[in-house]
Amino acid sequence: MRRYSLLAQEPTMNEPSSGKQILKVVASIVAGGSFLLISAFIMIGTILAITLATPLAVIFSPVLVPATITAFLIIAGFLGSGGFGIAALTVLTWIYRYITGKHPLGSKQLEYARMRLAGKAHEIKGRAEQFRQEQVTGTQ
Repeated sequence: MRRYSLLAQEPTMNEPSSGKQILKVVASIVAGGSFLLISAFIMIGTILAITLATPLAVIFSPVLVPATITAFLIIAGFLGSGGFGIAALTVLTWIYRYITGKHPLGSKQLEYARMRLAGKAHEIKGRAEQFRQEQVTGTQ
């Protein structure tokens, strides 16, 4: 039976490296170099694009800036109206389900709140009548 040590044995520098390790190192160097080369090409392309686009942006800015603002406002208007339309349809669907007695989500809380409001209104009405009676009897 083998005995396993709790301490991991570290490889020493004198041991020869296996072919797998050499292959891993070579593959990582090639991949890293490729990514570095691609990022350099992208950086050069970006610098060239900015260099070529800047004069065009300056020339066309009196047209592009208002056009961009207009496009933004149009898109925001359509998205806003669509969102409010969906919200309105959702509310109308909820109201329809509530009226037809299908008990949509939140209808129990609505009933509870309605009952509490009705109770408070009845209580305030009673206090107002009592106050009126006190005022009538106090002035006589």
